Amino acid sequence: MAVRPRLTTDKVVDAALDLLDEHGLDGVTLAAVAARTGVATPSLYKHVASLAELRGHLGVRVTEQMTDRFTEAVLGLSGDDAVRALMHAYRAYVTEYPKRYAAAPMDPLHDDLQRAAGMKLMEVLFAALRGYGLEGSEAVHATRRLRVLAHGFASIESSGGFGLPEDLDETYDQLIRMYLDDLRGKP
Repeated sequence: MAVRPRLTTDKVVDAALDLLDEHGLDGVTLAAVAARTGVATPSLYKHVASLAELRGHLGVRVTEQMTDRFTEAVLGLSGDDAVRALMHAYRAYVTEYPKRYAAAPMDPLHDDLQRAAGMKLMEVLFAALRGYGLEGSEAVHATRRLRVLAHGFASIESSGGFGLPEDLDETYDQLIRMYLDDLRGKP
């Protein structure tokens, strides 16, 4: 008899992430994860208390992946170069993994399970903007503007919402230039 590898919470989340990529968030059910991991559904309760908790773990995983991608993109850069790299990395993640991105929490800072991952992501965003001398609420507002621009554009793009023939890269570059001008205080 073959010995089945020991199931862990990470393996449960890995299986859920695969299902998410294949079928979207609605395809992530406890029964589907159990089938994917080769266990009975009740066996999952040793690792996650509910579907809501599993989806919370998915949100953490996606946030951590985004943080890793964004950190790698801005490492060693500052000012305009860091912001430009961050915004391109944001767009690339969303367009490469639209189903994962849909599982990302919109407000991880107010959820106990997701707060730590959300704070790490925010720190990357704040660090990319540090070269502009923004502090306190100015930094928060600038971070929100960046997120709205990158999220909005990439979400519309990944859902096929840009039907006109003009080049999307050019539009996004214009958006980045507009944001950078705003950061530098140019009219």
